[in-house]
Amino acid sequence: MPPAPPRKISLALALSGALLAGVLVGVLAGPDLRQFFAGLIAPQPDHLTLTPVSYAALPGWSDDSLQGFAGALNRSCRVFLAQKPDKPVGPKGRFGKAADWAAMCHRAGALPENISDAQLRNFLEQAFVPMAVRNGRRDQGKFTGYYEPELRGSLRKQGAYQVALLRAPENLVAVNLGEFNPQWRGQRIAGRVKDGKLRPLQARAEIVAGALNREKLELLYVDDPVDAFFLHIQGSGRVRLDDGRVIRLGYAGQNGHPYVAIGKNLVQSGAIRREDISMQSIRAWLAAHPTERDAVLAANPSYVFFQVLEGGDPALGPPGAQNVPLTPGRSLAVDPDFHALGVPVWLDSVTPGGDALQRLMVAQDTGGAIRGPVRGDVFWGFGEQAAQNAGRMNSDGRMFILLPRAVAEQAVGEIN
Repeated sequence: MPPAPPRKISLALALSGALLAGVLVGVLAGPDLRQFFAGLIAPQPDHLTLTPVSYAALPGWSDDSLQGFAGALNRSCRVFLAQKPDKPVGPKGRFGKAADWAAMCHRAGALPENISDAQLRNFLEQAFVPMAVRNGRRDQGKFTGYYEPELRGSLRKQGAYQVALLRAPENLVAVNLGEFNPQWRGQRIAGRVKDGKLRPLQARAEIVAGALNREKLELLYVDDPVDAFFLHIQGSGRVRLDDGRVIRLGYAGQNGHPYVAIGKNLVQSGAIRREDISMQSIRAWLAAHPTERDAVLAANPSYVFFQVLEGGDPALGPPGAQNVPLTPGRSLAVDPDFHALGVPVWLDSVTPGGDALQRLMVAQDTGGAIRGPVRGDVFWGFGEQAAQNAGRMNSDGRMFILLPRAVAEQAVGEIN
């Protein structure tokens, strides 16, 4: 690909900081700004580029305690071990076959439970080749966070519990448009088939107003529409009933309407300064403006459906896209159009407080707003501290993936 003219490169670099924003603000700047610059900056398609590096090139590699990583890796390994040996791993099979990962997993599973950090690090260095991840020539990307919220709820609609959480409607169909046309990669729709055609479901405002009431989809009821809204964004959570029981909910589908970041709207209207935007600041604004709350929430037409998750380890999170429980601080959501679930990822970023966030994680989840080769969402767990970390994290950073030596060579280069 020939380089862009120097004048355009300079302009793109000057604007890059202003155009990047987190999930709550929106990935791109406002439509007026996009339209103004549309003729000046040609959009660059995403390309995953992998380059082998040494472990010395991984910032902080020797400082990570690795606590919790072995468990996260073994849970992903169970998936690889259960797959057919010739099953391709990752988009276009770029990351080998399940058999290549199963060989590593057998070795990992034989490690002693009381293995030291040094011994585990030595195993990883022998089993994997680190790869620097770039989007074309860009090695910097955006890293955000998510968590498992806990809401107050009831199995019946009563008293303060008036906000319904719904199960998925029958015949809900999700479509990855990229499977039909490469130009639509990353675009997804959902709906229901009626008369042989895929029809869209209602938008958030209509569903909240009762458009699906006749279908009796209510799982339970919670006491706060804002809590319910952020549960939709997180995709899973816990609901504590008055009798002390806790019900865990997981993602079961979405209405097919695009996700609109209400934080971006609040910034554009001048309600919240861009530098102050976070989940916490949005919650505070909504609490201070109750008469405007419902209209602001309705600006996001996306609506998420849930399912009850039975059992599970309370110390772990809900199952992610790989269908294994998420490990707080060790599970990462990635874009499946570029990455394979179950792959170890070295993250080089910063915490919301500005401290170095350099740790080994496992790609075990995906997310509607997680798009691009250098993009990730850190699962922080549950509780108030996890909510603080997830709500405020919006950091630049780099990522490296670790591939078994048997597949590292074939993965080198650019992946379209």
